[in-house]
Amino acid sequence: MNTPNFPRRDPAEAGFWDLRYEARFAPWDAGKVPARLRALVAAAPAPRKVLVPGCGSAYDVAFLAESGWDVLGIDFSREALAAARAIAGPHAGRLRHADFFAAIAEAPFAVVYERAFLCALPRRLWADWARRVGELVAPGGMLAGFFYFDAGERGPPFGLHSQAELDALLRPAFERVEDAAVEDSIPVFEGKERWQVWRRGESG
Repeated sequence: MNTPNFPRRDPAEAGFWDLRYEARFAPWDAGKVPARLRALVAAAPAPRKVLVPGCGSAYDVAFLAESGWDVLGIDFSREALAAARAIAGPHAGRLRHADFFAAIAEAPFAVVYERAFLCALPRRLWADWARRVGELVAPGGMLAGFFYFDAGERGPPFGLHSQAELDALLRPAFERVEDAAVEDSIPVFEGKERWQVWRRGESG
């Protein structure tokens, strides 16, 4: 896919993403539900309350809703949400225009699902992201999803430089309980992402 010539924007601002969704340029969009998420849902003893930040085109939101999970997908890009509503169909009511860093009435959640959200944020916001995840995940709940590792500085996607960097962001509030390879990555993430589950401590 050729990259259109977009004007310079800060990826921390909605306008950066509005331009890309308006141009239908979304190489980070898998267009499908990943196998690791399907396995997580299949293994759960009961449906759970889950937040999908930066939900993009919302394939995962629709899947979680169809699976009986109490899901809320948020995005601060109105163009992304327009695409998402078309895909979500009868589950479009599970989508909301909202800022991850602002108050969310439904919080806390049993699960926050990470799918190309952290790597969309400039690195200067990562400490704020980690603090916010700690607020949004209920004690005993989990952060589960895909984490992108790459040594480069430019983005998005902005890659974690090491597992130690992610550990430093999430500990001591979270403990990593699962780490696995990803077999169905899309080209932009292939060979550079891991599926991980982090459990939040019961206290705090």
